[in-house]
Amino acid sequence: MSAERHQRSLRVTLAGLAVNIVLVGTKFTAGVVGHSHALVADAVESFADIISSLIVWRGLVVAATPADEDHPYGHGKAEAIAAAVVSSMLLLAAVWIGVTAVREIIRPHHPPAPFTILVLLGVILIKETLFRFVWSEASALESSVVETDAWHHRSDAITSLAAAIGIAVALIGGKGYEMADDIAALVAAVIIAWNGWRLLRPALDELMDAAPTRSVSQVIRSIASGVSGVELVEKCYVRKMGWHYYVDMHIELAPEMTVRESHEIAHRVKDAVRGAMPKVVDVLVHIEPAGHSSPKSED
Repeated sequence: MSAERHQRSLRVTLAGLAVNIVLVGTKFTAGVVGHSHALVADAVESFADIISSLIVWRGLVVAATPADEDHPYGHGKAEAIAAAVVSSMLLLAAVWIGVTAVREIIRPHHPPAPFTILVLLGVILIKETLFRFVWSEASALESSVVETDAWHHRSDAITSLAAAIGIAVALIGGKGYEMADDIAALVAAVIIAWNGWRLLRPALDELMDAAPTRSVSQVIRSIASGVSGVELVEKCYVRKMGWHYYVDMHIELAPEMTVRESHEIAHRVKDAVRGAMPKVVDVLVHIEPAGHSSPKSED
């Protein structure tokens, strides 16, 4: 599954990269010729998409690299690092678009040309379709970095929609309504910034080894408790690295058991958890004698 997941992730990322390369040139040229600052800002946002797709691609390649002596837990966190960088780029793009929009609101300029609306409607259709495709793949692959890349496409569709609305208002309103184009860009910047922050938080959580949802540790506890000989699962810590989970747990066994017996039960626990949850790469099991009192901590 890991090899297939890697190949699917790369395919959707490279597909988005190819589309963005075409759209950047189209939007920038139309924006300059058609006097639409919102469309030029949209082109810059698409250029950021190209950079982000390259970062996502590299993050996926590094994350798929097998564990080595320097990285015994593998390179899975490369996905979270790439997601954090791409999310930060969303925030920076939002700031740039917002500052540019405010500057153009203050400074009078030519109204946008009518043909720019047609360009934007085509962009919206393409980017929303691309978003739905990449988002579907991200959900199936459970990849935070591909999910972030999908939202880059959706943010592009949002900026294009806002620009189209602004241009329509500017054209219908006539003289004095030129700034509608820039107000639309400002609204889009706020939406992009919100999505950037929303996607940055889970990436930072993974980098900080935050525990996944409580249900994951509860399922692992239930599996371990069902192994013959296990009297209590005292602790269960789970951390996520890319698509995989690593588990540390303390289990209580009968004090009179031999070391060999305890060792065999620990292996059965590990095999049971990994067999039931393929995403779990490793389970480190610490043995405690039943009735042993040690500080408890929550999962």
